[in-house]
Amino acid sequence: MNITLALGGGGAKGVVHVGILRRLEQEGFIIHAVAGTSFGGLVAVFHALGYTADQIEDMFASLDQTHLFGHLPEHGPSMLGIAGIAKWLTETIGDRTFHDLKIPCTLTAADLNSGDEVLLSEGPLVPAILATIAVPGVFPAWRMNGWELVDGGTVDPVPVAPARQLFPKLPVVAVVLSEPIGVPAQQPWRFPVPEGWSLALMERMNKSRYAKVLDIFLRSLDIITRTVAEHRLKVDQPEIIIRPPVADIDILGRLDIHAVVKRGEQALDAALPELKSFFSWQNQLRRKLGV
Repeated sequence: MNITLALGGGGAKGVVHVGILRRLEQEGFIIHAVAGTSFGGLVAVFHALGYTADQIEDMFASLDQTHLFGHLPEHGPSMLGIAGIAKWLTETIGDRTFHDLKIPCTLTAADLNSGDEVLLSEGPLVPAILATIAVPGVFPAWRMNGWELVDGGTVDPVPVAPARQLFPKLPVVAVVLSEPIGVPAQQPWRFPVPEGWSLALMERMNKSRYAKVLDIFLRSLDIITRTVAEHRLKVDQPEIIIRPPVADIDILGRLDIHAVVKRGEQALDAALPELKSFFSWQNQLRRKLGV
């Protein structure tokens, strides 16, 4: 059962992709290529490098979530910095490039200058990841090759078309982390607690006027993302859609990694009858056509 994957964005919600990968591996699906946006791009790269779902889960679980943020002088303006994320990615991935991947992989980003979707599939992996996860205003835009790049979910929250370009004849399984419009989704946003900050201080921050303004901005961005996602899914028509229940997870919140991964496993199990039915129908059609 050969497939390509399109892993959608959603910040910390994207940990759920790991559970979906694990169950796909266990059920014998062969992933020939993967495209990812935002956190989905991060998971896509690790999978394409050859890491198993177990290894990816262990990496995420061992990561100190209070060390992820922080500003560096060379990074542009943003609400939160990515110093910790960049350091961890550099230590983990190093100077490996797309050429080092074991299967084809594409990450997506959006260029602030032109508004174009940018497909990243060449060059060093770490800058490409930092570009695809650059939530507008929250993380700094990433400058490379003349672009000023932000989170790919801005223009394509679930990269079905890029996944299909990698292997046009294979079915695309799309993992969507947003809820349809009309379904309650984004929770009130809260500042993550950085290293060295007390919970009491962060509680006061989260009650501030500044935090409430950011909450309105991020929930509005969520509405836009959900609208774009539903439009793109109708246009790009993935063969299978998996939508894990992650609406309650904050895009920058601290996580119980193992519990969120478990949600991914359960979501794949729920979609498994549809997946197997699709391949059964495909095989029957091939036999009838003699191919």
